[in-house]
Amino acid sequence: MEIDLHVHSTASDGTDAPGEVIALAAAAGLDAVALTDHDTTAGWAEAAEAARRVGVILLPGAELSCHVGGTGVHVLAYLFDPRHPALLAQIERTRADRTQRARRMVRAIARDYPLTWDDVLEQVEDGATVGRPHIADAMVAKGLAASRDEAFATVLHNRSPYYLPHYAQDARRALGLIRAAGGVAVLAHPWAGRLSRRVGPEVIADLASAGLAGIEVDHPDQAEADRERLRALAGDLGLLVTGSSDYHGAGKSTPLGACTTAPEVFEAIVAAGHGSAVVRP
Repeated sequence: MEIDLHVHSTASDGTDAPGEVIALAAAAGLDAVALTDHDTTAGWAEAAEAARRVGVILLPGAELSCHVGGTGVHVLAYLFDPRHPALLAQIERTRADRTQRARRMVRAIARDYPLTWDDVLEQVEDGATVGRPHIADAMVAKGLAASRDEAFATVLHNRSPYYLPHYAQDARRALGLIRAAGGVAVLAHPWAGRLSRRVGPEVIADLASAGLAGIEVDHPDQAEADRERLRALAGDLGLLVTGSSDYHGAGKSTPLGACTTAPEVFEAIVAAGHGSAVVRP
C-alpha cells in the first residue's frame, strides 16, 4: 500500500478542493490518504464522498496548532470525534484567532504595500481556515510577489516586521483532548527548520508521556540525517513513525506521495482511533 498521512485542501491553505485532492491521490497511485487541514474538519464530508467514488481509503484528520513553552508545534490528529465539545472549542478558538491575526497583519502590510483584506478574502474558500498562505496568494495575485515561497521569504517570514503570532493551545492539553475525543496524535515535522522552530528530544519525550502516539519522520522538509535521529528517538520512546508529503497543491512544489507511511503503522493508527471512522471504498 502507498499511504500519505498529511495533505491539505482549500478547507485550509491548499489549492485543491477536498474532493479534488482525493481524486489526485488516486491518480498518483495512493491507496490511502489523510486529509489534515489546519484547525478544521470542514473538508471531511466532500473528501469522504470522493474517496468512496475513486476507491481511496480516507483517514479523517486535522493539523492542530499548538505550542510547547512558547515554541509552536503542529500536531496531526487522526480519527477524533469532530463534535467533542472541549476539542471543538479549542479548534474554533484557534480558527477565530487566525482570522483576526490575518486581519491585523494585512493592516500592517497595507501601510507599505497596496494590499487590502478584500484582496485576501478573494483567495479564501467559504468556510476555510484563513492563514498566511492566503495573504501570500493575494500578494501574488496583486503582483507583489512572484510566488508563495517569495512572499514567505520576505513579507510573511516569521522574523518580518509584519509577522504576528496567533493563538495556539498547549500541546500537552491538546494531546489529552485528542485522546478524549477518541483520536490518535502524531507530532508533525518537528525538525523541519523552515516550517517552525525545533523542539528538542526531551520535549518530544515529554509529549510521549502525555499521550503522543507517533512522530512524522519522513517529511520533505526534514533532512535525511534528522530523519534518522527522529527514527531512533521514536524507537526509544515506543512511538509510531509516519511519512507524508504535506501536500498543498500549487502552493508548494511537493507532490502527493513524496513520503509515505508503512501499512503496519497505518493499521496501528486505525486500530487506536475510535472517535470517527475510516472511509473505505
